[in-house]
Amino acid sequence: MPRPQVLERIKSAEEEADEIVALADNDRDERIAEARERAEEIRTEAEQEARDLKERRLEEARDEIDQECERVLEEGEQEREALAERAQNRVDEVTDHVVSLFQEDVHAQT
Repeated sequence: MPRPQVLERIKSAEEEADEIVALADNDRDERIAEARERAEEIRTEAEQEARDLKERRLEEARDEIDQECERVLEEGEQEREALAERAQNRVDEVTDHVVSLFQEDVHAQT
């Protein structure tokens, strides 16, 4: 094969190789861009899921706290009612005792 043809084939092969490399570079860049976009989508989705989970857990915790608060208030109300009832039941007894002490004191002074 004559030398000019060999050089022309080499030049053609180099141009073809350059095109292949350029296509590969473009393909690589596109894939990297797509991967970055997908990674951003995944990150955004994960952040939203984390926010949603946080809100659900906070709501559950608030519900538990509200239930506990209601239980404690109800217990306190029941204890208050029991104490008031016991105090009311002892009014006559205490009144009789105070009158008795007063009468003893009056008799002791006379």
